[in-house]
Amino acid sequence: MLYLTQLVYVHPGKEAEFHAFEAVAIPLIEKYNGELLLRLRPTPDTLVEGTSELPYEVHFVRFDSDQDFARFAADESRKQFLHLKEASVRATLLVRGAAV
Repeated sequence: MLYLTQLVYVHPGKEAEFHAFEAVAIPLIEKYNGELLLRLRPTPDTLVEGTSELPYEVHFVRFDSDQDFARFAADESRKQFLHLKEASVRATLLVRGAAV
């Protein structure tokens, strides 16, 4: 199993473009043996402690394998909408992990 945590930082005012991309990308996860375990939008009120900038969203996803994740990333229908992600996302931080 592959676990991915992604912190997504969106350009202010570009939230609609980001949501449009996510509307295409998120349903594809299951097609490639994955599961969206959590999708969170942290706020200053929910921050307990930390020094990092709050991301717009946090995604926690599981795929059966690295190959499944690679196939998801290469999906042609997803790639057709990457321009929306590129226009809306300022930065991401992707953390790979495994259950122990």
